[in-house]
Amino acid sequence: MTVLAQLPALAMPLPADIRGFTLAPSAASPRLLQLTITRDVVAAFLKAVAEWPVQALEYKSMLRFRVAKILDDLCDNTLQPVLVNTLVDRATGGFQVVPEGLDSVEQADDMVKVATAVAHLMGRSNYDAMSGQYFARFVVKNVDSSDSYLRQPHRVMELHNDGTFVEQDTDYVLMMKIDEQHMEGGNSLLLHLDDWEGLERFYHHPLARREMRWTAPPSKNVGKDIYHAVFDVDASGLPIMAYIDQFVQPKNFEEGNWLTDLSESLENSPAILSVPNPVGSFLLINNHFWLHGRDRFTPHPELRRELMRQRGYFTHAKTLRKPRQV
Repeated sequence: MTVLAQLPALAMPLPADIRGFTLAPSAASPRLLQLTITRDVVAAFLKAVAEWPVQALEYKSMLRFRVAKILDDLCDNTLQPVLVNTLVDRATGGFQVVPEGLDSVEQADDMVKVATAVAHLMGRSNYDAMSGQYFARFVVKNVDSSDSYLRQPHRVMELHNDGTFVEQDTDYVLMMKIDEQHMEGGNSLLLHLDDWEGLERFYHHPLARREMRWTAPPSKNVGKDIYHAVFDVDASGLPIMAYIDQFVQPKNFEEGNWLTDLSESLENSPAILSVPNPVGSFLLINNHFWLHGRDRFTPHPELRRELMRQRGYFTHAKTLRKPRQV
């Protein structure tokens, strides 16, 4: 109850107690909360949704909200308000979710179901053009020839926000570990904007709100360029970002060097968190004031990591001043 007592009741009243899960500050940072769904609730949930394969969730989007309701009911309807309020709370805005009993790649479909239920308690996952579904599963191997750093294991994937090159609002990002073989390194990297010592310098720069062009490589299956500034403000007037170094296209010398300075400041911040994420667990963060990346892996000829991603928009609360999608 200590963590709950610190959360402002923003969109939904908070429960007097919680059932079916525990909540505590993570080992990485008090900003990142660890939400552990009990083994009994996970087992009861999977039994209750067994009639629906993942394909049913892909074909019938309404079922994603039904599995969310089933999970919340098993927690005596205490899970949804904690998720909704925490994810828009600027002081935290992020979880590491640990569903007990899910820890093997053979349970991959069950992992997708649990993650889908959690995501649809506080939002809806957007269409992912890379996969053609509402989520994407992808594998990182020792040797890769992809056109972005997403699948390249031997270098750092720099800090960024998701959704910078799509038209949909991307309020949250969910990143789940499905499998890991012969792995060393590769921790998730997280940085909260309010902990970044360079925020004031770059947020108040004349280029901070200049509209820039954002494009994506062919693997993203997004053919239209998007135009927006790196910085904006949220519904409370506080800074938010929409940034990724790989896909911004500076138009001149001034923009290119400012963006490079910004990137170097982010990557060298002492406030970066390095978070191990076990198989079956997932990170769920507010995409507007948390940046995320990935550390490099130690090479191994049989290295394999499989991840699942969902990203989408909030349906019960908001961070943005003027959401494009409701």
